[in-house]
Amino acid sequence: MSDSRFADLDRPPLNQAALTRALVRPGGLWTDLTIVDRTGSTNADLAQQARAGAREGTVLIAESQFAGRGRLGRIWNAPPRSGLTFSVLLRPQVPPVRQGWLPLLFGVAAASAVRRVAELDVRLKWPNDLLVGEKKLAGVLAERVENGSVVVGVGLNVSLRAAELPVDTATSIAIELADTGTGTDADTGTDADPDRERAHGTDRDPLIRAILREIESHYREWIAADGDADACGLRAAYQAASATIGREVRVELPGERILTGTATGIDPLGHLQVAGQTLSAGDVVHVRPSS
Repeated sequence: MSDSRFADLDRPPLNQAALTRALVRPGGLWTDLTIVDRTGSTNADLAQQARAGAREGTVLIAESQFAGRGRLGRIWNAPPRSGLTFSVLLRPQVPPVRQGWLPLLFGVAAASAVRRVAELDVRLKWPNDLLVGEKKLAGVLAERVENGSVVVGVGLNVSLRAAELPVDTATSIAIELADTGTGTDADTGTDADPDRERAHGTDRDPLIRAILREIESHYREWIAADGDADACGLRAAYQAASATIGREVRVELPGERILTGTATGIDPLGHLQVAGQTLSAGDVVHVRPSS
């Protein structure tokens, strides 16, 4: 019974037909939406579909993912139906040098949707993490595929309990709502107030709808501006939501190099500016202020 989609009634499955009706429409960005019970990696699966000619706007959602990957090959796993794990296929017709904005665009869109649906103060850690406080709520991973395709994956912790978190630097919507007196008790998983809990962000259906609609809106504006993040307001939106800008950071760079300093901004190509240097890649650690 443990493999049943209904084994945990507090974590109901998503409804593919309902989401398709809500999100796939003539002239819209989303052209196909599929939900699978279990897979290794939605990014890997969708990359394979891209090579086979899948349309732009294809969305693949997994109720359980056992070989998910974050940046630098890190594993991203969670109990079935405890989060939102999905990937989308895009073929952006903008200059390649500007396509580095895609994971940041997804971060802005997802953070905006979660703030609205769950009423949490979600911030962005460059280049692709969503934080509540200093704890990771979600991650974004963009990967290029041949034929001009880009697959972008998102993993968002929704109803994970404290004992289910893979690391103590992670969090979930349910845990954060419990800390504010609503939602699910972080240790036992019991609902503080079931009706209020569903209204405040752990119902995955309105979350995925809101996130995909925000992505579509930001993506269309970015495409219309030929990928110019200033012209479409994306750079301003990212910087306004950033948890990194203004912080002392330690950046682990390729070649085992370390750069420390104050993050001062994001340049027009989405690169992080630290201590007078512009970084296109790196693993950023926010340095806690000394007491």
